[in-house]
Amino acid sequence: MTASALRVPFRQIMRPNSRPYHLAADEDANLVGMRLYGQGPFHRELKHAMAIAKKSHFVIKTGDVIYNKLFAWKGTFGIVPPELDGMFVSDKFPTYELDRTRVSDRYLTWFFRHPGVWDQARVMSTGSAALSKLTLNPPRFLDLEIPLPSLPEQNRIADFFERLAAKVSEASAVRVSASEEFSALTVKARDAILGSVAPSGTLRNVLDGSPRNGWSPVCDNTSDGIPVLTLSAITGWRFNPSAYKRTSLPTRADAHYWASAGDLLMTRSNTPELVGHAAIHSGEPSPCIYPDLIMKLTLDKRAADTRFVWYWLQSTLVRDYIKGSAKGTSPTMKKISQPIVEAVPFPAQLSVHQQTEIVAKLDTLQGKLDAARSLQAVTAEELDALIPSALDQWFGQGRTDAESTERLGRADNSRERAVATA
Repeated sequence: MTASALRVPFRQIMRPNSRPYHLAADEDANLVGMRLYGQGPFHRELKHAMAIAKKSHFVIKTGDVIYNKLFAWKGTFGIVPPELDGMFVSDKFPTYELDRTRVSDRYLTWFFRHPGVWDQARVMSTGSAALSKLTLNPPRFLDLEIPLPSLPEQNRIADFFERLAAKVSEASAVRVSASEEFSALTVKARDAILGSVAPSGTLRNVLDGSPRNGWSPVCDNTSDGIPVLTLSAITGWRFNPSAYKRTSLPTRADAHYWASAGDLLMTRSNTPELVGHAAIHSGEPSPCIYPDLIMKLTLDKRAADTRFVWYWLQSTLVRDYIKGSAKGTSPTMKKISQPIVEAVPFPAQLSVHQQTEIVAKLDTLQGKLDAARSLQAVTAEELDALIPSALDQWFGQGRTDAESTERLGRADNSRERAVATA
């Protein structure tokens, strides 16, 4: 390993440059905060003079190295960008002048995003993390170490990360677009299958009694309490068995508010896009209570197949009906009533056998959608892991310029392939 690739303490490449400033009694202040995990400083707020109790602040300037003493162990490091020039921070945000004859801003910015430097900060901090008082004091900040190859090599590494970040961003946008297009095509395919039959009646024709709201008891989350589903248990037409709280209030075994495996549950209050979503209870947790903002639809099994009804409720025909019928003065929260649900258009002329035949086709389509979503989720995880993995290769340990250059070329080629296939 050459001297240029050795790890050096920050005190060799930067020095304090604090600029104390006393705000006037009537002076407002643009205050700056720090994002976690090396994402740098940001404009937190314009605070009016009357709300500023402590008038002693510090001015920051473009190019300052800055960090938050209380959360350095969570990566609150960065370099001040031009748009924050002249803004203010408290004494919790020390600033430093960087020796740019030895260190590239871009290289240091990427180094701040590596967990290794956060770990260094954690070890050197004093106090309690539980009380948000795990503090990295300025003298210890200068003891943090950075692998320091030559400036040309630093710029080469920064170039690599910037190219990689651009490719990951592009690939992520393509993935999101492809996911949206696939979902839209799936909706069209499902509507084409369901569109082969016309509604001749309403959901009331196949219900065994009116839909019923559940019960929303006070939840104290005692370990032995009864699970009470939350509204998020039904999102995106899927049942989430982990979305519940617990209550220790007394219950009745013969009450209507119990939900069990196979029950068809529907939200009666939510955003315009989510109100009226339905899901089939998976069987867990058991026993459990469904809340007041969810309705249980009890079907006449002689007239309706549960999965067919579940698919039918997802159709564009029904979604348009629900959106048009939902009530509420708030544009972000709408409600549907039991009569609205009972009046949902439904092909009551279909026998259960005919419904199950259609369900078989829809299940095949759903299987393809689930497989695609699973693949997309894996791709998203791989994309998210690319930059952290590359950061660990470069900053995990010191390397000679020759070693770094060789690995850079290999990594660049491998990342090209990985992003191209995403």
